[in-house]
Amino acid sequence: MPSKKGISARVPHPAPPGSILNNVRPIDPALHPIETGSYRIATPAIQSFYELICRCLRYRITGALTYGPPRIGKTRAIEYLRLLLCETHPKITTYHAQAEHKPRHAEGPFFSNLLEAVGFPEPDSGSNPTKRLRLINKIKEACSRNGSGTVVLFCDEAQRYDENEYEWLRDVHDHLDRIQIRLFTFLVGQQELLAVKTALQQARKTQIVARLMVEELAFHGVRNVNDVATCLAGYDQTCFPRSSDWSFTRFYLPQAVTNGYQLGNDAALLWNAFSALHHKHGLPGELEIPMNGNVSIFTCHLQAFQ
Repeated sequence: MPSKKGISARVPHPAPPGSILNNVRPIDPALHPIETGSYRIATPAIQSFYELICRCLRYRITGALTYGPPRIGKTRAIEYLRLLLCETHPKITTYHAQAEHKPRHAEGPFFSNLLEAVGFPEPDSGSNPTKRLRLINKIKEACSRNGSGTVVLFCDEAQRYDENEYEWLRDVHDHLDRIQIRLFTFLVGQQELLAVKTALQQARKTQIVARLMVEELAFHGVRNVNDVATCLAGYDQTCFPRSSDWSFTRFYLPQAVTNGYQLGNDAALLWNAFSALHHKHGLPGELEIPMNGNVSIFTCHLQAFQ
């Protein structure tokens, strides 16, 4: 992390006193999303994921997989994308199921997991057929409430599913399709997920692949200065309160922003600092910063000026 001195050298000098008419923060700083941690910023990988979702919705591709290294930000990406879809496609119902590690794969726990994802109050109760029916009915109710027969399901850590679980998921697709509800499933997991698809293709399980794994997307962290600039632009363009013109950057640097500064101006400075640290410590491979890491770094960068 660059020193505060090194970063602040890029910030314009404050204008003379009295030259700024209104730079009084509109809310208590303690309530700002950066302080509470209740915000998400898009990365290029998240943008690519969103484009994949839109493409699948447009062309009725009912299944895709996204894979990447552990702790690169895939779960946070799902959280961001659900919020974004709520804004851009308010009638679409979205769910986030977390596949669990378990020594044996059984139908009951699988459907309990999905029932928990759709918000059923007692997901572990009932027989397996009852759980299936409850899942379908819960999704049907949500679609009726939202006024659309389109559902997006994110299955996180999907490399943990076995062949039977993929078959059960395909059964859910077919059941919903019969009642005019179209389910789009996005399998999210580690690189092994791609190997799962290959194995299913080799075993001629084409019905699973055709329903759940048509498209592929490699998910990555921040890998170059342009990726950093894209992330920083989120701070320059996202406002809070939402109806105001107080960008995240302006909230922490009101005088500097009035003078023309944007956090994106520091993209090269930050990337060079990351790269220098990477080489200094002799870390293997190309530099790639996980989503959690870059959010923490950029947040510290802003908070340093308080």
